[in-house]
Amino acid sequence: MAKRVVTFGEIMLRLAPEGYYRFVQAEKYGATYGGGEANVAVSLANYGFDAAFVTKLPKHEIGQAGVNALRRFGVNTSYIARGGDRVGIYFLEKGASQRPSKVIYDRAGSSIYTASREDFNWKEIFDGAEWFHFTGITPALNDNIAEICLEACKAAKEAGVTISCDLNYRNKLWSKEKAGEVMGELCKYVDVCIANEEDAADVFGIHAANTDVYAGEVNREGYKDVAKQLADRFGFRKVAITLRESLSANDNNWSAMLYDGSSYYFSKKYKMHIVDRVGGGDSFGGGLIAACLNGYDAQTTIEFAVAASCLKHSIEGDFNMVSMDEVLKLAGGDGSGRVQR
Repeated sequence: MAKRVVTFGEIMLRLAPEGYYRFVQAEKYGATYGGGEANVAVSLANYGFDAAFVTKLPKHEIGQAGVNALRRFGVNTSYIARGGDRVGIYFLEKGASQRPSKVIYDRAGSSIYTASREDFNWKEIFDGAEWFHFTGITPALNDNIAEICLEACKAAKEAGVTISCDLNYRNKLWSKEKAGEVMGELCKYVDVCIANEEDAADVFGIHAANTDVYAGEVNREGYKDVAKQLADRFGFRKVAITLRESLSANDNNWSAMLYDGSSYYFSKKYKMHIVDRVGGGDSFGGGLIAACLNGYDAQTTIEFAVAASCLKHSIEGDFNMVSMDEVLKLAGGDGSGRVQR
């Protein structure tokens, strides 16, 4: 029987110009679907877990296309509430070399914005579940959704479900002060915290010493301190921090650290040439959850999560369309990229 995981958030329609065209050059846009917690659900479904994604989408065809995008990969969509008028949209312009990628949101008033507590029966949703995942993007949508997130966390705790959260600060959605206030309350329920170089600083004012994310420099001791401060403040059982050294929009070094309350575990570092980096953090979260549910030891867990995310950077779209075997092969040391015949 596959282990059950529940994720909650918004799935959006992604509109992107072809290749590396800028918005002002574009004459047509490719349409795909994606969003933080939806991306995690797809990863977990691909690894063989019973992954359910919870959201609200309109009853019309654009909403149904979002449901279908999830069903295609085996995600359980039976808890998706239907109603409201629109699917949130985000426009993506892919960066290249020293030109960064750009995201423009058009999501105000989407169906999930208008969701009510009555849309979600958390007791039923968490029946038989082992894990619940959300990100800081979801409570950032509005105060009502933040309250629904809190209800979900309380219900998950009552059901004995492990809770993970990716801090995922988005300054286009809310202020640092508001994020700190809301996430501070939600994090009281979280067992496993995922953050990156900037999230801990932006949301909770916890900084890594001697690290400059814009210079591509990572100081290991600084991140150890960040993880310990987060765990000490909220009682997290585990803290995972992704370490991205951004050399350019196309080339990054990618690694991560896991803190289990007593020891620190660093993954190997990958030199990545990026095809599409959107969803990279979500693929890390999906890998981390899968490894934890599979009972891997701490070092194997962080190696699996980083390898999963490394592979995602080579895949177009938000979703990480890789198998458990592919991730295990890379985590085990085969990063040659040679043709498999």
